[in-house]
Amino acid sequence: MRIAILDPFSGIAGDMILAALIDVGLDPDWVRALPSVLGLRDIGVDIREVIRGEIVCRKVDFDIPPQPHGRHIKEIRELLAATPAPPRVRELADSTFTAIASAEGEIHGMSPDEVHLHEVGAVDAILDVIGVVWGLDQLAVERVYCGPIALGDGSVKAAHGTLPVPAPATLKLLEGQPVRPGPEGSGELVTPTGAALVRVLSSGPPPAEYVPVRSGFGAGTKDFRGRANALRVVIANEASPDATVEELLELVCDIDDMAPEYLAAVADRIRENGALDVTLTPVTMKRGRPGTRVEILSRPAEAAVLEGLLFAETTTIGVRQRSVSRRALPREMVRLTVLGHEIAAKLVTLPNGRHRAKPEFADVQRVALATGRPLQDISRMAAAEAERYSNE
Repeated sequence: MRIAILDPFSGIAGDMILAALIDVGLDPDWVRALPSVLGLRDIGVDIREVIRGEIVCRKVDFDIPPQPHGRHIKEIRELLAATPAPPRVRELADSTFTAIASAEGEIHGMSPDEVHLHEVGAVDAILDVIGVVWGLDQLAVERVYCGPIALGDGSVKAAHGTLPVPAPATLKLLEGQPVRPGPEGSGELVTPTGAALVRVLSSGPPPAEYVPVRSGFGAGTKDFRGRANALRVVIANEASPDATVEELLELVCDIDDMAPEYLAAVADRIRENGALDVTLTPVTMKRGRPGTRVEILSRPAEAAVLEGLLFAETTTIGVRQRSVSRRALPREMVRLTVLGHEIAAKLVTLPNGRHRAKPEFADVQRVALATGRPLQDISRMAAAEAERYSNE
């Protein structure tokens, strides 16, 4: 699984994350085109290299003509709904702005819909949020983690007057996140946009083990003497453990007096009740009668329930049980896109760290019916997309 690790050793802001994503591979031309894609006109995008504390970082600035000072959450949602971004991107961006509106509303005693988002509702913040969420999707990042966040110190002037650092709404957005004060004399280091993105995107502290693929830095606006005011982002592969060995139970019975369709229905019900696997195998029973062997693979905790289903739903009068060991590879479900339709695929991590993905046939069939294309065509396209995903 591809992950992104945020290292906010000098705070975090939306533009810092976006710049760091460019430094780890996000296409700068894609970022330059983002304002027009979102229907925001006459906006320039300046992407350049700067030095922060002897470290070369990327910096992103938007040149924006006079705009309304902030927006309500309803206006931002209308803008999001009109974007061509994938649904998951729109959902996460909406959650980010909703988190900000909710925090501001709680601080000022009003509902989120009444909150006028000042700096955060401005065009540059909208571009930062959508750019970060969509940029992570462009980089095929599936999960984000965040280390302890440096908060800064002192006070900051905002639309509501002079406020302590971090500002009340910013601190509320950081509830549940590991933070630390300072460094001394740094002022504000965490913006509401940065805090909200962490709140919505982060799955918690970085994993104990991971395989770095690429790292980069996004510069903050301030340039401190003697230290880097920057955010580091690490793109990595989550360390995949070797195939694990599980101690399981196998439940077996032989049946020669049930119609096949009833046995198939029983197998489905057993799967729904927690069986890891159910197989039906033709066997020859006594006096040469054809029968069916039912084999169930179960974790010990579910075995009694599944055995009870066999006795209740089949004609068997005896169930054999034996302990077995299963060596299982790590696996997860991922989403592929074929002809604009989503297809689920099972992604397996091999012991050598490589991946193998197989599309789900039911989804392949659904897309074939929806598009009017032959099943074999959709199957080949899904297999090619799965191969591409496996090699990332």
